[in-house]
Amino acid sequence: MSSAQQLLFTALRCDIDNLHHLATTADIVSDISQFIHVLQRERGASTIYLASKGKRFKTRRTTYLAHSQAAEASMRLRLEALSQEARPQATARLLRRIATVWLALDELSALRHAIDTFNISPDSATQAFNHLISGLLAIVFEAADTAVDPDITRALVAIFHLMQGKELAGQERACGAFGFTLGHFDQAHRTLLNQLVDTQQRCFNTFAEFATPEALIAWQQSLSPRTLAGICQLRDIACQRSHHQTASGNTLGETWYELTTLRIDTIKTVEDTLNTQLTALCHHKIAQAQAALDQAKATPEKPLPAPCEQLLALTPTQPLGDLTASALNSPLSRSLLELTHAQSSRLQGLSDELENTRKALRERKLIERAKGLIMAHQSMSEEEAYRFLRKTSMDQSKSMADMAQSILDLSAMLQRKEEKQQR
Repeated sequence: MSSAQQLLFTALRCDIDNLHHLATTADIVSDISQFIHVLQRERGASTIYLASKGKRFKTRRTTYLAHSQAAEASMRLRLEALSQEARPQATARLLRRIATVWLALDELSALRHAIDTFNISPDSATQAFNHLISGLLAIVFEAADTAVDPDITRALVAIFHLMQGKELAGQERACGAFGFTLGHFDQAHRTLLNQLVDTQQRCFNTFAEFATPEALIAWQQSLSPRTLAGICQLRDIACQRSHHQTASGNTLGETWYELTTLRIDTIKTVEDTLNTQLTALCHHKIAQAQAALDQAKATPEKPLPAPCEQLLALTPTQPLGDLTASALNSPLSRSLLELTHAQSSRLQGLSDELENTRKALRERKLIERAKGLIMAHQSMSEEEAYRFLRKTSMDQSKSMADMAQSILDLSAMLQRKEEKQQR
């Protein structure tokens, strides 16, 4: 066997090793998907349990906690396999992500104990779960970012954005459960709820861009219009300022939880379909690579080419434009593009920070001018004028700056009217 043929066989074996690693990664993603799903349920139940001072969801939370622990044990076994590989195929960044999450998993028992003893607020508990799930999603993102096969990369990107959208839907469930269980939403939670709705939709749009036609069909057929209508109705109620009580006296927290859980469980079925497709794709690629290796071994070695024939065979078969496009997808070029993007993001961040500072100064001036008018016309002190402005803006669901502008506009209009009457 010639050295050239031996190198070709080695290359094919490397392809097979990489694909086997991607298949292992697909299994890890599937385990993470299941763990996140049950963890999201535990988070939502814990929120209602804390907000109701232990009166609601005690039994359900205990059940979900057991599901989370079982899924965590299964996921840990899969992740441990990576650390025991003789020749690790995973990138250093992926291994670091996993190590970071591993340390966070060790803190789960302390979080659960704090929830049991009511030594943590519903918002703080939700944030703690959010951070852990964010770390788990980062593993999926890293797997998608380092995959070498384009078809598998697309599948991982679709899964990541669907999982991210479902996590935001889970955060929306926890936020809504908290507000409805308490009987009202403050401005911060109303704002958060609207942000979560907008952001998850962007994730689902990206998922639809990378998903296979079969996955898109499953996505479109699985979402119940009736469930979505009920959720939208409750979203509208959450934006109101009144307390939310049903006729029977029970809060809407459980109704919200059940409807949003139906939606999230439906998304999970699509997620499972994607994971199944990804596993099948990996094994299909492995079979193709193995068949190519077997065929290469079975093919007799070709005789030496005529002089200069091998040099002529090195002539690129791809147009230079295609080679340039391929070069842009290389790891080196991707790193350069990431660096450029990071610099651009940093500059944009500085610009945004400057604009936010200017906006804050403009709003402060508006509020000060409005306070002066209120003090002059209502015989109020500065503190009383500020409290009046704040209460009025809250009653009308406006920011203080918008309310101040309305007062200034109204004052200017009344002044012009008085000037006309004097003439």
